[in-house]
Amino acid sequence: MLLYFQNQNDFIPNMTAAEFGLVIFSFLMCVALVIITLSLLKNTNNIVRALNKNNESPEMENRSFWQKMGSLKPLSMEHKQVMDHRYDGITELDNPTPPWFMYLFYGTISIAVFYLVGYHVVGNGQIMTTEYAEEMAMAETNRNEYMKKIGDKINENTVVLLKDAKSLEAGKKIYMQNCLACHGDKGQGGVGPNMTDEYWIHGSSLKNVFHVISEGVPEKGMISWKKTLNSIQIQQVASFLTTFVGTKPANAKEPQGEKEKGI
Repeated sequence: MLLYFQNQNDFIPNMTAAEFGLVIFSFLMCVALVIITLSLLKNTNNIVRALNKNNESPEMENRSFWQKMGSLKPLSMEHKQVMDHRYDGITELDNPTPPWFMYLFYGTISIAVFYLVGYHVVGNGQIMTTEYAEEMAMAETNRNEYMKKIGDKINENTVVLLKDAKSLEAGKKIYMQNCLACHGDKGQGGVGPNMTDEYWIHGSSLKNVFHVISEGVPEKGMISWKKTLNSIQIQQVASFLTTFVGTKPANAKEPQGEKEKGI
């Protein structure tokens, strides 16, 4: 229980008076339950010992420490423990459950009560769904910070052509989500220019393409994507555009701009 409160750094400051009262009440009830359970166990053991004391034989008095700990009887008294039922010559002895095992069992019940109050009654426990959501949010925050840190180093002067399959696949996904409507699914053009031929309006180098995607061309209807995509994503989609050059798709838009070698 103490570990639970230690792990909840903002647990008490965010609680209302009613919630704090509920926690204290629940804690006291749990303590009372544990005390009552232990008292019942002790009284039960005392009663059993009192009943057995009158029937104790010298053999019972001479038991070893481990036999007493396990409430076991000597082998010489085994015949008195045989139960009535038997099957295929196999008999069963009426040995009680060892006290240490019962204490562990009731201890788990007490722990379960604390768990129930902390995680489900009060509701501030780190159950799996809550912990998962918090870890995912933390991971997303760390990822965004990392992307911002790395992305700031990439601009139209430092951009390089990415050729690995993972980067090109990421660029394709970005293109299909944001660029397809104007440039076509195969780069054949539409509202925007054809990107499969050797004619380019704003230059065919990777730096030119990066600049156009980042800053946009407002007078032509091309919006700036630098507020939507980070620098790494712009580099990925610019690199993906290289796969369109020279593909000659059907229904391609007529050439626009100056003839160049391509990206």
